Amino acid sequence: MMKIYPWGRNITLLKDELKRRGFTVTSNAEEADLIMPYGGDGTFFSAELKWPGKLKFPMRDTFTAPVCPDHGINMQLNMLQEGTLHYVELPKLCGCANGMECHGINDVFLHNHFPASALRYSVIIDGEMYAREIVGDAVGAATPHGSTAYYRSITHNTFRTGIGLAFSNSTELVDHLVLKETSRVQIHILRGPADMLADNSPDLIHLEEGESAEIYLSELKTPVLGLDLFMCSECRRLRHTLRNTSQFFGGRP
Repeated sequence: MMKIYPWGRNITLLKDELKRRGFTVTSNAEEADLIMPYGGDGTFFSAELKWPGKLKFPMRDTFTAPVCPDHGINMQLNMLQEGTLHYVELPKLCGCANGMECHGINDVFLHNHFPASALRYSVIIDGEMYAREIVGDAVGAATPHGSTAYYRSITHNTFRTGIGLAFSNSTELVDHLVLKETSRVQIHILRGPADMLADNSPDLIHLEEGESAEIYLSELKTPVLGLDLFMCSECRRLRHTLRNTSQFFGGRP
């Protein structure tokens, strides 16, 4: 039977249900066949940071994030037992600078280190100058998966293929772009400092004035089960509706 490592804040009942169904629940993530992040997007990203490349089945923690009637725990675990969960391999972005790398499922961004001081930077795409100087708070790239998150909040758009390039609070009228998957983006810091980060990683790569970073699609991918359930639009609509109307305060829906 599959060895599962549940991970999250409220996993006691999930562990009990997995054991009841005959799954082997392990306390060692390295020996697990499947990592089960139980929480929200941040829990999923954190699990990937801790155990990159291991098969994951992310589930919403119903104590903190209500789900629609079609996506309760029992239904999802039934699908796991039946082998009917949809399998995908999520692409990851790589950001590299100063001999260090970071990898993100959602995005890789460079932010101004000091909130009161904007960045000045140039952008080179596939060896050609795109912008000689942009002034703003941040610049970064997103995957199609990440296009529904920070990228969307900046651009008010999403995309399905390629790499999205977004510019946060830039003083220039600069267009956001969707590039080819093979594109490589170089960011040169004209005035800094800046910090580069991927997803919700606490590990930052620091850049000073005159230094550069490169962002491109990594060869690494993340194998995931049930991502369509985790990203269900009806579940998201329900969460936003209940939060906006103060009907949900962290208990089960």
